[in-house]
Amino acid sequence: MKFVKSSLCLALLSGLSFNAIADVDVYGKANVTVQSSDDGEGSFTEIKSNASRFGLKGSEKINDGLEAVYKFEFQVDVSDADSKGDNDDNISARNQYVGLKGAFGQVVIGRNDTALKQSQGKLDLFNDLEGDIKNVFKGENRLGDSVSYSSNSYEGFKVLATFIAEDDVDADNGYSMAVTYGDVALKKSAVYASIAADSEVNGYDVVRASIQGKIEGFKLGAMYQTQEKVDGSAEADGYLVNAAYSMGSNTFKVQYQAMDFDDSNDKSAISVGIDHKLNKNIKVFGFYSSFDMDNNVDQDYLGLGMEYKF
Repeated sequence: MKFVKSSLCLALLSGLSFNAIADVDVYGKANVTVQSSDDGEGSFTEIKSNASRFGLKGSEKINDGLEAVYKFEFQVDVSDADSKGDNDDNISARNQYVGLKGAFGQVVIGRNDTALKQSQGKLDLFNDLEGDIKNVFKGENRLGDSVSYSSNSYEGFKVLATFIAEDDVDADNGYSMAVTYGDVALKKSAVYASIAADSEVNGYDVVRASIQGKIEGFKLGAMYQTQEKVDGSAEADGYLVNAAYSMGSNTFKVQYQAMDFDDSNDKSAISVGIDHKLNKNIKVFGFYSSFDMDNNVDQDYLGLGMEYKF
């Protein structure tokens, strides 16, 4: 397995011509935490690789109005290993696709975040950590067998759409749609907002509305969501609110999320944290996340970590 994965990566890299290699954007990040974790049965110490990744992306001009685009992104677990130091699952697939980009927008085929997942932008202040919204909300899907469309921006508005082929005669295809407004990084606009919906995506129907804005040193965000299984069970609605305040090299943040189910299996989580930026690409951070489950199982996580982007 290791040999196959290594060979695959080498083949991918060697397949790029020397003329094209200058146009390839190699990127990634390492995000590692040392944390005390309590999943409800007592605390223990662990080291976690929080969706650390590397990838290749680029494009090639076809004519004045059309270009081909691609991305091959892999998740790397830099912490987990067995007693011999081996880990056959060290590398796994993230967004990987090829497509076309032009005046119509962009269409890609392969594995990609759904329109609903993309619609949250950068709202989740604890993305990839224990307080990630995926641990309370459904809809954070990255799926293969998909076709994704993203329109160009018109007066700040964009349309996102995903078609998921179920690849089974007895299954239904899935659809994900979103309309967004503003800049997800809040650099070109003071507000980012979106509304999105999933229909029969990974077993759930979901409707989600998100908004985030900045006021001087503050970023404030909120999300509302309804969700249910495609068979009509597990109906629930929930919300998220968060705030971040930047002061010099430090960013202080807090996030609360809750999901209320019709069958009373409610979930809620609160996270607090601080990020300290060492330079443009490197930060150290600390966080505390606490989950309150309706089945009387509480979970708590306290961690210190470092992130290096390249």
